[in-house]
Amino acid sequence: MTHRALADLNLEDLKQCAPEQLQTHSVSAVLLALGSNYQAEKYLPRAREQLAALGEIQLSTAFQNPDFTATPELPKPDYTNQCVYLTLTSATLQQLQQTFKKIESDCGRQRCSESIKNPIKKVAMDIDILLIKLDDRENSLSNYLAPKKIVKNSEQWIIMADRYPFKAHERAGVEELILSGL
Repeated sequence: MTHRALADLNLEDLKQCAPEQLQTHSVSAVLLALGSNYQAEKYLPRAREQLAALGEIQLSTAFQNPDFTATPELPKPDYTNQCVYLTLTSATLQQLQQTFKKIESDCGRQRCSESIKNPIKKVAMDIDILLIKLDDRENSLSNYLAPKKIVKNSEQWIIMADRYPFKAHERAGVEELILSGL
């Protein structure tokens, strides 16, 4: 199955849900945001390769963006961002989050607090889950989480509430994948 499943997806019609509410639910597809502000040319391909080992992937264009937390007094390196549609056989959201943290770590991501002496954070790889598609099997949250308007094949897409509204580069990547789903 490819990302054609995204063809009729309308973000405004989807439910938002906190990731904590979905930890044990099976997921059959995710839409991810990848980001790197440190050696992106090395770490983005490494992350994409590891993601491809989990299932079929489709990629948006990679965008270079300034760090939105940068200021003239504290300039920061630009990020390279890309969205990824990943089809899975099935995994729980919790398993996926652990897998993505391992990929980040394999790319050199350090989550410990940065030194006060060096406020510029180098992020080799950041993987954020933007949307999930619940496995088609019936579950206790099906009625609550169903999109307001059922999309093609009754897909149960959910926006991760902690990531919405999407940043401009995330929205651009998501919309590119949706539009290319025809």
